[in-house]
Amino acid sequence: MNNIEEIEELVKLISRLPGLGPKSAKRIVLKLINNRDELIKPMANTLAQMYKNVSRCKSCGALKSNSIGCNNCENNKNKFNKICVVENIADQWSIENSSIYSGYFHILGGTISSSGQRKEDLLINSLVERAKHKDIEEVIIATSATVEGQTTAYYIQDSLKNANVKVSKLAQGLPVGGEIESLDDGTLFSAFKNRNSIETS
Repeated sequence: MNNIEEIEELVKLISRLPGLGPKSAKRIVLKLINNRDELIKPMANTLAQMYKNVSRCKSCGALKSNSIGCNNCENNKNKFNKICVVENIADQWSIENSSIYSGYFHILGGTISSSGQRKEDLLINSLVERAKHKDIEEVIIATSATVEGQTTAYYIQDSLKNANVKVSKLAQGLPVGGEIESLDDGTLFSAFKNRNSIETS
């Protein structure tokens, strides 16, 4: 890219996005450069506004507007009695788009893993508090069918044993090693419909 520092830095940043490598990043940068008025300026403004005004809720982990609060855990219009626990926001969006679940979400922000993600880094304590104090009857654990996802599910199950709620887990339709965000609507529907209750005591 003619050794232009700004371009090289932008290519490096874009190639860090999921599914993109250096070649794809270079094509995107060229598209931006060739459409600077239509793309670069509005994109820069939008990114700046998003950085300023959008953040993760410290209670439930969902994305929220800093000006109006969290639509997920502060939803007073719909009095849900279920919380669906997922690993990340992409999982939440996948389940929402399938229209097979109505209730609150709780986004952990990852899983317990051997690569450095600790249970203290996840929003598990706030999940327990939400389950105890929001008239919740059921917590649905929708972590992925990976080793890390199952480890996290067992830890959540143990953490909720004194919360006096039904704990269930997605069942049929979830392949071993599968991730929630990659599943189709039919598979998600089957997993929710056939979820299993988990003994917490």
